[in-house]
Amino acid sequence: MSIEPVSDGPAHPTFPSDRLGHNPDGPVLLVGGYGTVGAELARLAAPAWPLLLTGRSEQRGAALAAELDDATARRWDLSDPAPFTADVRAVVGVVNDPDDRVLRAAVRAGVPYVDVTRWTARLQRAATLAALLRPTAPVLLSSAWMGGVTSLVAAALADRLGGAERIETAIRWDLADRAGADSVEFMDRLGLDYEVVQDGRRRSVAPLSRPRTVRIGDAPTLVAGIDTPEQFTLPLTLGTTTAATRIGFSSRSSTTALLAARRVGLFRWGRGDRWEPARRALLYSPGEGGTALLRTDVGHGGRALTATVEDRAGQARLTAVGALLALRRALGTDGAPPPEGVAFPEQTPRPGQVLADLAALNVTVTVTSADERRDTEAAA
Repeated sequence: MSIEPVSDGPAHPTFPSDRLGHNPDGPVLLVGGYGTVGAELARLAAPAWPLLLTGRSEQRGAALAAELDDATARRWDLSDPAPFTADVRAVVGVVNDPDDRVLRAAVRAGVPYVDVTRWTARLQRAATLAALLRPTAPVLLSSAWMGGVTSLVAAALADRLGGAERIETAIRWDLADRAGADSVEFMDRLGLDYEVVQDGRRRSVAPLSRPRTVRIGDAPTLVAGIDTPEQFTLPLTLGTTTAATRIGFSSRSSTTALLAARRVGLFRWGRGDRWEPARRALLYSPGEGGTALLRTDVGHGGRALTATVEDRAGQARLTAVGALLALRRALGTDGAPPPEGVAFPEQTPRPGQVLADLAALNVTVTVTSADERRDTEAAA
């Protein structure tokens, strides 16, 4: 019995079919290419490829395109039923694609596709849909924290250790930093339980549970669990038996307030439009600029390594760095053939080069062993 692929008909019942074409010499299409992360990615990618920037406002895109050597801007509002047509080299989704409109168009056209915006449930749906569509070009779902940077670093440490039974990431969210609305939209889902793998068993946990204080760089940070895609993918790709990601604000009092809101059930009974301002007041207060800082611990065979990742240019830029590395991977310009079908960032065939690639993009990664970390913390 043969199984037929999903029909390549309309991208969505309410949308006419968008028509992308694959042109290996064409521009890289950045959907959401002039937003907070999109603009950072555009500046990083412009030296290597011509760019096509799209979004809801062609004028805003044109202002950014004018800064770059070979970039143009066009309007593509994903909520507008007007079909979009372009011949492109690759597509990077830097804005939420709730109806998988961009994904469908890219897969139908055989265009390499990268996405860095999906929370776990949407990533699972995208992976399933892409597999059913039988892609002939890479589909790299790089929505792990910071555009897949956390997964890449985990893969690099796992490569040094020869495996990874345990991967735990702690994130310090800098309240002074810039942030787009999409970057915190998934945090508005804090009323929904999610699944993790702990000691080889899958279990459902509540968001912001399991709080602890972790030293991230020189900063002791109160962090608690949050739903991120790498907790779903790492057990599947690296065989991890425990995967956990936690987050905390640069202000301990802000994290404490968030945990208090969780305890009184704000994110459960306070869901919906009426309470959105109150929720966003806790979660979304973008500043003018800050530092991206996170820590990843990997354990295997009784040994452990810790990587502290820092980008002084901020969280948006570090996400763009992840997107750039994913784009290189999807196009096969990173020194290895591009992946076939659906892939995740930690499946890189070049884990030993990850830290050097990040360093070349001005991202500082400091790796220490468990013994070195204990000595340092004791001295502090």
